[in-house]
Amino acid sequence: MTDSTGQQSRHFVLAAGGTGGHMIPAHALAAELMRRGHHVALVTDDRGARFPGLFAGVQTHIVPAGRLIGGPSGWLKAVKNIFAGRDMVRRLHEVFQPSAVIGFGGYPALPAMLAAAKDGIPTAIHEQNAVLGRVNRLLAGRVDAIATAYSKVDRLADKHSRKVRLVGNPVREEIVALRDQPFPTLTKDGVFRVLVTGGSQGATILSSVVPEALGLLPLGFRRRLQVTQQCRLEDIDSVRAKYAGLGIPADLATYLPDMPERLGWAHLVIGRAGASTVAELTAAGRPAILIPYPAATDDHQTANAREMVEAGGARAIPQPRFTPVELAKQMQKLALEPGALANAAKRAHGIGRPNATSALADLAEGLAPQSVAIERRRDRVTAAAAASRRKVGAA
Repeated sequence: MTDSTGQQSRHFVLAAGGTGGHMIPAHALAAELMRRGHHVALVTDDRGARFPGLFAGVQTHIVPAGRLIGGPSGWLKAVKNIFAGRDMVRRLHEVFQPSAVIGFGGYPALPAMLAAAKDGIPTAIHEQNAVLGRVNRLLAGRVDAIATAYSKVDRLADKHSRKVRLVGNPVREEIVALRDQPFPTLTKDGVFRVLVTGGSQGATILSSVVPEALGLLPLGFRRRLQVTQQCRLEDIDSVRAKYAGLGIPADLATYLPDMPERLGWAHLVIGRAGASTVAELTAAGRPAILIPYPAATDDHQTANAREMVEAGGARAIPQPRFTPVELAKQMQKLALEPGALANAAKRAHGIGRPNATSALADLAEGLAPQSVAIERRRDRVTAAAAASRRKVGAA
């Protein structure tokens, strides 16, 4: 089967654990591959299959995926689940005949990638963070390519450096569109718009520290503020009361469905340093004060913030030092120094990788050139048919 350009349509399996950090980049790649005329199947877990608004038109396969925790008994159970999942994915390969398999991390990706290695299918992994994740560390020696979102990735062995391809972290098209819009005009007496985000569930420490910090700002500055803040449900009423007491207009919500629009008008973002957040900030070109989540595995959020801070597009405050006084001080340095925010926005913009989705799709297609992919698929079909005939004969 060929697409409208005459290129042979290929089949790709994407494997991702059930968190937004893994699922959103996988979704972006799936959409791009299908736009190019290819067919895509997703391997994930129960959580991944429940993500709203993702993978429309993509066949989804849920596999068991054990986490290597809980001591010897937990490890044994995890290994059994991993190999059971691997066998399920191998049966998918017999029918779907993928040209390549791309993993995005998370334990559900492990059985899919092991199945691909067993079946001799070309593979790649995509690492969203600036620290190679546990599952991707286990797979790094087995795969053909390692796609990264950062130029420097910790815990990536030197021996695997030849496999590395810097592509960036895919973000939504609505975010990339902000890249061509100028940084919002900020006059001396104009409205100063602050966007506060804390990951998919919000962050209680932001709800505690940010309002108090804004209350410490000089009165003239405080009267210019307009805040949009994501809060946990249990925090939202108290945060609303704090802002009302300070006389600061604030729009609060547990979820911000119009995040691209909010990011577009923001002069400053205060938030965590998750991979998607940093990718969106740099793609759009928005300055930030980042508070890395200290409990993130391998402290990867501190590493995520590193590139943006070094470029001058953000300031990072470790959570133990994230106090109202410190935040107010950093905000004044950015907001009251002439040109500081616009300069930070320009520097954030300069390290953005808006073509990450296209680059990752190019990498996926390059894993198995068209003629090779067709030949491999034909060989696997032939082998599967022969195995089926042997089973029938034995019966």
